[in-house]
Amino acid sequence: MQGRIHSLESFGTVDGPGTRYVVFVQGCPMRCKYCHNPDTWEMNAGQLMEPDYIIEQYERNKAFYNGGGLTVTGGEPLMQLDFLIDLFTKAKAKNIHTCIDTSGIAFNPNNPELMAKFDKLMPLTDLVMLDIKHIDPEKHLELTKQHNENILAFAKYLSDKNIDIWIRHVVVPGITDDDEYLYKLGYFIGGLKTLKALDVLPYHTMGVTKYEKLGIKYPLEGVPPMDKDKLLDKKQVILNGIKDRRAELGL
Repeated sequence: MQGRIHSLESFGTVDGPGTRYVVFVQGCPMRCKYCHNPDTWEMNAGQLMEPDYIIEQYERNKAFYNGGGLTVTGGEPLMQLDFLIDLFTKAKAKNIHTCIDTSGIAFNPNNPELMAKFDKLMPLTDLVMLDIKHIDPEKHLELTKQHNENILAFAKYLSDKNIDIWIRHVVVPGITDDDEYLYKLGYFIGGLKTLKALDVLPYHTMGVTKYEKLGIKYPLEGVPPMDKDKLLDKKQVILNGIKDRRAELGL
């Protein structure tokens, strides 16, 4: 099953535990205002690639991936479920640690055919890095042009399936840095029994040049990068929400 691939990275260090081989898939329905990879949006672009080729490339440098593994990111990996299932089936046959870095936007618990594919993929998946853009439905829609209902349902699904979860959240000044919503985010993810890590990331403007090259107006023009000194305070608000939820649940 071929996948549409944007690019490959041999030595990723921020895409899951350890050093990893990273597959950037092509295509994403989200339009996050702070997206730094707008070149991955187009669904029908990229290069068609076989899973066997990717595994071969991984095997060439597998000595470097001890303690690491294979991560599929994007774009949006879950838009290519059949490809993911094929790739991860081959990866697990070689005992490769598998990770999906996703927004969860493709999940739909009301679609039986789709859910059958998710149920097939999960036993092949060691870790999901889930990027929750905003906990508030209306603000999420404003930020990404997509609803977050199914994204939050996906988080609960992963917990129920006993899949390890790393939550990622980008803090953008004036957009996702409100303490009320940060606490609510923490309170929500505090109910996920397989939550293993929380990455709170500072908004940056390194993707601006890509927008210029593509001739796209940058949505957050004038918004400054997140002050890293304030980031720890924002992360603590989320952690407080997690702590309170877990205390309520007796975890």
